[in-house]
Amino acid sequence: MLTALARTATRRPLTVMLLWGLFLLLGFGLGTGVFARLSDNVPEVPGTESESAAQYLDELDPAGSSITGVVAGTPVSEPGLRAEVERAVADVRKAAGVAAVPDPYVTPGMIAEDGRALIVPVTLEAGLDDDAEERTLDAAAERIREIDAPDVHVSGGPLLGLQMGERAQEDVKNAELISLPVVLALLLVVFGGLRSALLPLVVAVGGIAGAFLALFLFSEVTDISVYAIQVTTMLGLGLAVDYALLMLVRFREELWHTEDVEEAVHRTVAAAGRTVAFSGLTVAVSLTGLLVFPSVFLRSIGLAVAAVVVIDMLAALTLLPALLARFGGRIPPAKTPRDGEEEGRFFARVARFAARRKVAVLAVVAPVLLVLALPVSGMSIAVGDARQLPADSEARQLQDTVAAHFPPGTGVSPVVVAVRPGTDAATTDRLRALAPDAETRQLPDGGTVIELRPPGEADGAEATALVERVREARGDAPVEVTGTAARLVDFRQMLAERAPWAALTVLAGIVVLLFAFTGSVLLPLRTVVTTLLSLAAALGVVVWVFQDGHLAGLLGAEGLGALSLTAPPLIVAIAFGLAMDYELFILARMREARLRSGDDREAVVTGLSRSGRVVTCAALLLAVVFAAFMTGGFSPILQIGLGLTLAVLIDATVVRMLLVPATMALLGRHAWWAPAPLRRAHDRFGLREEPQPELPREKVPTGV
Repeated sequence: MLTALARTATRRPLTVMLLWGLFLLLGFGLGTGVFARLSDNVPEVPGTESESAAQYLDELDPAGSSITGVVAGTPVSEPGLRAEVERAVADVRKAAGVAAVPDPYVTPGMIAEDGRALIVPVTLEAGLDDDAEERTLDAAAERIREIDAPDVHVSGGPLLGLQMGERAQEDVKNAELISLPVVLALLLVVFGGLRSALLPLVVAVGGIAGAFLALFLFSEVTDISVYAIQVTTMLGLGLAVDYALLMLVRFREELWHTEDVEEAVHRTVAAAGRTVAFSGLTVAVSLTGLLVFPSVFLRSIGLAVAAVVVIDMLAALTLLPALLARFGGRIPPAKTPRDGEEEGRFFARVARFAARRKVAVLAVVAPVLLVLALPVSGMSIAVGDARQLPADSEARQLQDTVAAHFPPGTGVSPVVVAVRPGTDAATTDRLRALAPDAETRQLPDGGTVIELRPPGEADGAEATALVERVREARGDAPVEVTGTAARLVDFRQMLAERAPWAALTVLAGIVVLLFAFTGSVLLPLRTVVTTLLSLAAALGVVVWVFQDGHLAGLLGAEGLGALSLTAPPLIVAIAFGLAMDYELFILARMREARLRSGDDREAVVTGLSRSGRVVTCAALLLAVVFAAFMTGGFSPILQIGLGLTLAVLIDATVVRMLLVPATMALLGRHAWWAPAPLRRAHDRFGLREEPQPELPREKVPTGV
């Protein structure tokens, strides 16, 4: 199949490039429409108690969305300001789609005790379609913002989701503007020529277009999170550069075999293309673990990112060969080594050192990574609120203003208890007594709604503890709990129940693919163990920074006491896939050297010396892409960006340069072992290739 792709690309390069050009237009034209469809309903999990209760209440007691305006910075009792606020309230009440706007001057709790702030809550009519709701939101928000006061902010409810989506779009654009020039500069350093440096960026643009288009298509059938656009864009850009870099390095080497550009392309796809294909499949399999979770958010992320990985892989195997067939004759081959200099000398020395001192390396590196991983034991996750946004965002300014002028818990979403008909009065009274100032209302079917307001944040420890107390106190009564805290409790339980199955699914797929790639059963197990070690270390640093607050200020963030519930599963899934990416880069060279020489120890050294530089360059380029997404100030993306940056750098340096040769030396020839039945199965069904012929010493390329 790879040979057929290569021959098609070299015979009809202009046709292939034209098809990809149309794909790019479709991605950047139609695909960017996904920005208007982003959702912030991350913690919703179908089938859970919180969702069942929410559906029950929506049917019997439908309520419209609500937003909040805050006016502050001056005494709100001043006659001129009061008249202006009252006029604004009256105008908003008249707007189409608005259900209620209480008068803040007569409604208890709407004016701060210091008299320098007031709240204007706006409730929309139930049942509005998306367009009507958006028009109502815009009209109400703009009218409140017209109030002449030092501080006027409007956010909350669906408006908060829109503001997060706008921030996501802005952050993506800024990250691309930052990362693409830096990546181009690094590629110029790596290849020493503009033509070679531009080709990976062309493939990367295809990956970004694919990210947008995949998300847009998935948005037709499911919700797409505000976080999805950034995660898929950063991964699509990074992997495209990785795959293109690997292919270009091999192409420049193959130019030493033949002056025929088409033949060099065919040889490149046959060798490096196999690694790219397996890498793409491995990363995609790593992300299928997210499909095990019933969460719409996690499933949509898994599907979208897996689709982007496949698009990047196809671009590297079709678009790049077509470009090389058309313009590859102008790309210089890899440089010959300087006299007496061994190819990849630095990486070869590191590999030999780690192999000779294998026990010492393992005794030092493994404990260091375990120490970095220690904070993971205390990791906590939360839904999060406007504090995740930068301090200059309107939603964050509103929350900070309310926190500065009003008592703790003001505006916090309540724990909502749906008491169905047939529940005895004693149980209802017992539940109502769990929190002060509980509010109660009757439902048309005879049921009751109890709203309990926690003292802290809507998803804080007090709120989740209150949910647990309600569920303990209800006994066998037909009572269900919903609200932000209840959704978080159910989301955590879902993660705990499904995580082992997700891990089993991913590990089984990885072991099968790596066995098909190497013919060994020990190498997949060794790969999984070392990868999990580096992944835990990266996640531990993220917890230490963003949950505990250490050095968070350097990134423009703060310690929130918990990670965003989106960050850990995405960091684990994506980083694990990327680690497999680099593992395959190295194993491909080791296997090729082993097939050629038959020397297990030298195969490790040769494999690392010939792949070390490309893996390091790929990791550096990917780290630049991830780091660029840490400039936006949106806390969940900062967490994901830092976690992936650290995971890539730790894996490509400490793990691949030290742990891999040390463990390979420890295993020796057994590293490539498989039981006889599996060996026969691999010989019959596995993918094999003959080693490339060894070049004369004077023409051995330097690798990049």
